[in-house]
Amino acid sequence: MTADRKAGQSMGSVFPHLITQDLPTMVSVKDADFSSVDAVFCCLPHGTTQDIIKGLPRHLKIVDLSADFRLRDIAEYEEWYGQPHSASDLQKEAVYGLTEISREDVKNARLVANPGCYPTSIQLPLVPLIKAKLIEHRNIIIDSKSGVSGAGRGAKEANLYSEIAEGIYSYGVTKHRHVPEIEQGLSDAAQSKINVSFTPHLMPMIRGMQSTIYVEMSQGVTMEDLYQQLRKSYEDEEFVKLLDKGVVPRTHNVRGSNYCFMNVFPDRIPGRAIIISVIDNLVKGASGQALQNLNIMLGYPENTGLLYQPLFP
Repeated sequence: MTADRKAGQSMGSVFPHLITQDLPTMVSVKDADFSSVDAVFCCLPHGTTQDIIKGLPRHLKIVDLSADFRLRDIAEYEEWYGQPHSASDLQKEAVYGLTEISREDVKNARLVANPGCYPTSIQLPLVPLIKAKLIEHRNIIIDSKSGVSGAGRGAKEANLYSEIAEGIYSYGVTKHRHVPEIEQGLSDAAQSKINVSFTPHLMPMIRGMQSTIYVEMSQGVTMEDLYQQLRKSYEDEEFVKLLDKGVVPRTHNVRGSNYCFMNVFPDRIPGRAIIISVIDNLVKGASGQALQNLNIMLGYPENTGLLYQPLFP
């Protein structure tokens, strides 16, 4: 277990809820012995992972939770993240790890780019519908809401209790860094360029994420067609669940778990539909999906370490 500012400290002192676990003292990356491990999770800020992964032994399986290898176009990475990509060769090797969509590619990968939280909640319902040509590529509107843990543990004025509590805050309007990642995945599904209207909101809760997606159905397509396509796509999936008709997904019901719950509803406007998708932003939106990917890469049962049920209430 590596750290930067916390190097030399125990995990129990940094995360007191883990004090009962026998975990190694954290060391700096430069002092870590990678010869004795099989796999690495990189959980570093964007821009720092590239050089570190370049220096790791080639035998390692790597799941990167940063944004550094999610965008295939390194010029697009530089545009959205404000710095040039320093590992273009690794970028060509990286596999985008939206597990249920890219399972076979993940299985054979050495380096997996773990998806962002918003893109996970959005692509899981939309990709099967786009591939089946059931929805139009235009006028896709996405309204997403996240708990404040998505902003990390760093001390920031905008994340103070008095700034967050009892209010809703829209941020990254028209320029959130997950936009190119969402559009890349949807465009791949469509085999043509898709642009979306995406606005994220910070909610006064610790964890959880909901994406409410407004789409236009293709000519002659019905609500039942959308529902049955999602049912067919995910009926054998352990962690993605289409709810019974009319049941509204709630973030409470996936809290602390690796599940994604979704459903589709008719809009009052003829020809349009509303899709609601919920995940725990820290689990299916980050570490849970990362573990799911590594399980596949190493040939373990995909649900290993992921069977914790949602924490309620």
